Amino acid sequence: MRTRPRFQTILPLAAIAAVLATAACGESGSSGTSATGGQAAATGSASGEACAPVAGDQLVVLEDDKGLQNADNVVPAVNAEAAAASPALVQALDTVSAALTEDDLIGMNKAVDIDRQTATDVAAAYATENDLGAGVTGGSGPVVVGAADFSESQVLANVYAQALNAAGFEATVQTVGNRELYLPALKSGEIQVFPEYLATVADIIAKNVDPASTGIATSDADETLTALEPIAQQYGLVFGTPAEATDQNAFAVTTAFAEGLGVTTLSELAEKCGDGSLSLGGPGECPTRPQCQLGLEETYGLTFSGFSEYDAGGPLTKAAIQQGDVAMGLVFSSDGALAQG
Repeated sequence: MRTRPRFQTILPLAAIAAVLATAACGESGSSGTSATGGQAAATGSASGEACAPVAGDQLVVLEDDKGLQNADNVVPAVNAEAAAASPALVQALDTVSAALTEDDLIGMNKAVDIDRQTATDVAAAYATENDLGAGVTGGSGPVVVGAADFSESQVLANVYAQALNAAGFEATVQTVGNRELYLPALKSGEIQVFPEYLATVADIIAKNVDPASTGIATSDADETLTALEPIAQQYGLVFGTPAEATDQNAFAVTTAFAEGLGVTTLSELAEKCGDGSLSLGGPGECPTRPQCQLGLEETYGLTFSGFSEYDAGGPLTKAAIQQGDVAMGLVFSSDGALAQG
């Protein structure tokens, strides 16, 4: 499975063994049934057993309809000199952004992380299916696309390379490592292109340009990009158009739980389960982090019967939701485990 070495608001736990030894910081509810949830949905409110965990193999993310999370949309980051020398560079990458949906990214991650296909094969198939880079002219010469050392970044870098090749460039993919290594390489022109995450990179570049910055990212991708562009120019980068696809903190339940209550958004969940009967799972920092339990309480008015400590969007949290140990848990929005079917 992929790892996520890039900056996260919620950080991984230091030791899984400690997690297993002290799994619960509060009592998880007992498993409920979809029949109970269906009755609650019909009456328009729910509590107690109706909001208890419901086991199931399939997970679904509830929409963050009030913008608790910042907009970590996938976005092409490009060396400014390379972009100026060839406008076709950003144009070709923008064909990827125009096509790439959340479901697409989840599906490609599933193909690599779960079905064990190679990142290059998955990227090539996606580029062909979506005719990426078609209609872009003027591309020529070598381009190095950087990738971090986790599978999603490898897939996206190869998708970018496929689109650039279709536009006439000679693109290759080079694994660079973590952001501390690849951002300087991108800035210096050692690599020319990198698949980035908008909100995270915006705040990091803002901090690099102005150490006093407290961050420029918001939950709105267009607003974040507008704030980023002049700062990125100072740093020596330009950014293409953000894709619909994101990789950010999200909250998942089983489809059986969501369908039983008739909820698709976090606001709807708060309306159904606002009495404190809901259980939550995630990393140890979750109760005090604004993008986790604290934010759910302050932004959505949710209250919880208990919090159980697992990992940050990893297999322990997902298994706890699926097994009915907690009703809801922190995941990442592009996780291949969210693929339908």
